[in-house]
Amino acid sequence: METAFTELVGVQHPIVQTGMGWVAGPRLVSGAANAGALGILASATMTMEQLRAAVREVKSRTDAPFGVNLRADAGDAAERARLIIDEGVRVASFALAPSRELIARLKDAGVVVIPSIGARRHAEKVAAWGADAVIVQGGEGGGHTGDVATTVLLPQVVDAVDIPVIAAGGFSDGRGLVAALGYGAAGIAMGTRFLLTSDSTVPDAVKAEYLKATVKDVTVTTAVDGLPHRMLRSELVASLERAGRAKALAKAVRHAAGFKKLSGLTWAEMVRDGLAMKHGKDLSWSQVLLAANTPMLLKASMVEGRTDLGVMASGQVAGVIEDLPSCAELVTRVMAEAYAVLERLNGLTPPQHLSLPPHPLGTLPPPG
Repeated sequence: METAFTELVGVQHPIVQTGMGWVAGPRLVSGAANAGALGILASATMTMEQLRAAVREVKSRTDAPFGVNLRADAGDAAERARLIIDEGVRVASFALAPSRELIARLKDAGVVVIPSIGARRHAEKVAAWGADAVIVQGGEGGGHTGDVATTVLLPQVVDAVDIPVIAAGGFSDGRGLVAALGYGAAGIAMGTRFLLTSDSTVPDAVKAEYLKATVKDVTVTTAVDGLPHRMLRSELVASLERAGRAKALAKAVRHAAGFKKLSGLTWAEMVRDGLAMKHGKDLSWSQVLLAANTPMLLKASMVEGRTDLGVMASGQVAGVIEDLPSCAELVTRVMAEAYAVLERLNGLTPPQHLSLPPHPLGTLPPPG
């Protein structure tokens, strides 16, 4: 199925596996890439040496295009961008808007730049700065999220920019892909659905928590780092919500020390990153400090399997996922479902008095 997105990055199918911290490692990324989707490697929790090794491992597992997710506000963002240029990575994705200069540097080197955004104005900004495409995440998405539903946000962004738009937040099957295409998107991005595959290295005990969750078991809380964060309900989340600010800050200090050791950053570099986080946002210093909770609490669950000590970021779609296919099985299923939906719709003929505008993607491929 060819869309503006597949033509841009050179993948077979208009599907993106998102760069989830501690989850999107070489095995999952190469599995998604070999299945014909765009796999994105999460790099925020890696040192530079670990990132280079991870990129090379993905390249040893697949010849297909893949991407690396970067923190635009990180103090070493430019160095990491240079690394993916040197390693020949096809796509750079960003959880926050990269600077105009960083976009230009990557594009000049032939790297496709795809920021993730949560508001129309952010999409307009990065498009004006030269971004090649955007991933638009609605409030249903996991991790840090907004409060506008994908079905409301997506058409706003599609109407506002003239670059390919990839829809994220609430997608898990072929019906969702067709719905996104109907809104004018050029593809979909899925995080939780790829987390729940056999290629994901997330421990089985954690996957079991996701599989037994209902839609109502996915909540949004500010207790982890002071920002709206969508995750599975758990006793840990409840205890964080009950804890006072003083206890939360004390935990954050300990987690910050742990993350410092893990990431290889100095205290000065962590303060610099904290200042970057505050820039342009209405964040208190306590919120910045609490942000140290996120990588360490996610690591406890996604790497160590401690559902009692870690948080489990999750999209609402976890409540409707019931199995653990491989990436190849998942992508094949999604595309087969999408073509089945298109085949059912193909027989619909509009009344003569209706004059329909051309589809934003042009002529869709025939089903089958």
